[in-house]
Amino acid sequence: MEITPLAISGAYSIANTLHRDDRGEFVEWFRADRLHDDTGLSFHTVQANLSVSEKGTVRGIHYADVPPGQAKYVMCVAGAIRDFVIDIRVGSPTFGTWASVDLDATSRNAVVLDVGLGHAFVALEPNTVVTYLVTDVYKPHAEHAINPLDSDVALEFPLADSALLLSPKDQAAPTLAQASQEGRLPVWQGS
Repeated sequence: MEITPLAISGAYSIANTLHRDDRGEFVEWFRADRLHDDTGLSFHTVQANLSVSEKGTVRGIHYADVPPGQAKYVMCVAGAIRDFVIDIRVGSPTFGTWASVDLDATSRNAVVLDVGLGHAFVALEPNTVVTYLVTDVYKPHAEHAINPLDSDVALEFPLADSALLLSPKDQAAPTLAQASQEGRLPVWQGS
């Protein structure tokens, strides 16, 4: 397992070691101890989620109220995605910027993001399956979205806008500037 920091504090790319032979493959895809040792993040999993998405499906930009927030460990187990981590923490030196990592079922790589960061992905293949380990249970009243097509955030999707499928919730979500003006964003607790 190789853990590499992304350009946004609190976000990391995980390259997992695959063991393949004529029987198939094995991968140890999550280690809380290694994550803590290499990043300082204490990742206490309390819920596991799985989504199945058609090609072009965009999920996000999603985030939870802080505190407690919801850190995520994301892995694509079938198909492929472009995963986005967006810094939505008011006062952060990288506020409004994003980093992306391509995750797929062949490499078995992953992304981890700390509480207070926004998350989105786009499915690049039909029937793409994504798993998430999270550090807090889903609380509908504490979950929020920012429109993933916000031109100020300017996520770079590898598909034409006409091919993107968004939920009504994500289509109607405010822009990052609107969410900030309304005081709905997490505040940078940086070091």
